[in-house]
Amino acid sequence: MSRIRYTRRLPVVVVAAGLALAVAACGGESSTDSAKPAPSAAAQLDAKADLSKQSLTVTVWPGYTPKELADKAKAKLGISKVDITEHDTNETAMTKLTTQGGESIDVAFVSGQYAQALNEQGLLEPIHAELIPNLSNLYPEATQLSYDKGNKFSVPYTWGTTGICYRSDLVKAEPKSWKDILTPPEWADKKVSMMTTERWLALPALKVLRYSVNTDKDEELAKAKELLLAAKPHVIYDDVTFGQKLQSGETVMAEAWDGWCPTTDPKKNIKFVVPSEGSDLWVDTMVIMKSSKNKEAAHALINYILDPEIHSWAATNINYKVPNKAAMDKVEKPEGSLLGISPAELLQGESIIDLGEASAKYTRLSTEVAAK
Repeated sequence: MSRIRYTRRLPVVVVAAGLALAVAACGGESSTDSAKPAPSAAAQLDAKADLSKQSLTVTVWPGYTPKELADKAKAKLGISKVDITEHDTNETAMTKLTTQGGESIDVAFVSGQYAQALNEQGLLEPIHAELIPNLSNLYPEATQLSYDKGNKFSVPYTWGTTGICYRSDLVKAEPKSWKDILTPPEWADKKVSMMTTERWLALPALKVLRYSVNTDKDEELAKAKELLLAAKPHVIYDDVTFGQKLQSGETVMAEAWDGWCPTTDPKKNIKFVVPSEGSDLWVDTMVIMKSSKNKEAAHALINYILDPEIHSWAATNINYKVPNKAAMDKVEKPEGSLLGISPAELLQGESIIDLGEASAKYTRLSTEVAAK
């Protein structure tokens, strides 16, 4: 079983400029209620279209889909050509998709709040459910995600949560709270890592303060900043290699996405816990660009990916749960695996949504914490 690493997000100091371009232009609405409604446009597409006359360009994170996806989809669906391009982060994807309306891309993989931002810019094609019968494989919970209830403009690909990944043999007390990350005991000083990616940098502090991870209130963000600055002398920052640092014993606790916490390493006593204050629900999605001239093929590709045989690849190879019950039923869950976290447990987390212009407040918060 391979465990492919990829980078979905970069530290804020790297991506701030890209975010300003892509997200701030989305307007001030922060609620999915403001998302542009998906018109009933099924009649505009031809369910019997000749896919041999259509081609697709897909952008996705490296290693996030099977290497043979393009060849197999082409053979299975009869599409004339399938090109896979890559983006390292959501931010690079947004730059690609917002430039000239993303005319060179048909299907894109982006996280939920970025799909929401693209939709609010009017760049996404409504999902034509009639052309994706495999939507029925999704868990019911996956159709009610707060950034896109009813899967009007996006189809979820993977989902998970954020918690504390830790070495049970190296901690003197097992962590239960985000306070264990923000105010580590003396024996764990500088042996605790946090993420710098802006929404996840703020998450532990906002949860300790019992605020929403989507707050845009200045006073609440100011209090979160105080906690983050107080924590800074006692933690290290790591968005990518925290799993390896735990395995080596360089650190003993880490803020971590569940799929990146190496709990199945038989030689290490690594565990994962969602802190008592709660956490988030993150989702990576598939979207179709409104500018696509090959929308029938795009829908056919998403339907193909939702086939349990295809979709289960993601859970087996990148260790992220997929919101597809039929696919998850096929996945082996080795001892210690976090793949058994149920949809009901995931939905206890708070979905991170796009905040429009208020997103800049998180960029500013992260920049100020980094600068101190």
